[in-house]
Amino acid sequence: MVRQESANGVGVDISDAARRHYDAVYRFCARQIGQEHAADAAQETFVTAQRVAQKFRGDSSLSTWLIGIALNECRRIVRRRRVEPPMIELDPERASPLDPEKSIVNREALRSALDRLGPEHREVVVLHELQGMTYLEIAQVLNVPEGTVKSRLHHAFRQMRASVFGEQA
Repeated sequence: MVRQESANGVGVDISDAARRHYDAVYRFCARQIGQEHAADAAQETFVTAQRVAQKFRGDSSLSTWLIGIALNECRRIVRRRRVEPPMIELDPERASPLDPEKSIVNREALRSALDRLGPEHREVVVLHELQGMTYLEIAQVLNVPEGTVKSRLHHAFRQMRASVFGEQA
């Protein structure tokens, strides 16, 4: 057990955190930079978390803190390796059972619209819609005000609508 104590007494057991959160961190990284780089990013996330565990103040949940570290690791890998963001795969389980063929077309249009978003807008959509995070959690991960998260989501959805339906953005 590797427990790091911070100044305010909040402890982080990195081995337990890795056991409980590795899958979620890996999935997040795979959505951000693709499966071929996700394992490296996830591993680096927990190495970094162990190195900076004393900085964890408990202001957010441990999973939110870890996703924030993972996001920074993904950004670092994109910069260093010039990795292109992968095409996002949407969950077929959430497809409409009424018209499967139309649902496939809609998923493809949504995925394409997501792929056209800039990094800031794409991040908030992935965190909100695919990771299921709240505005507050996203704000903590990105280290921006909650209002900025709402604004980015609004603009991202507006852009996506324009892309899918051909409306003016």
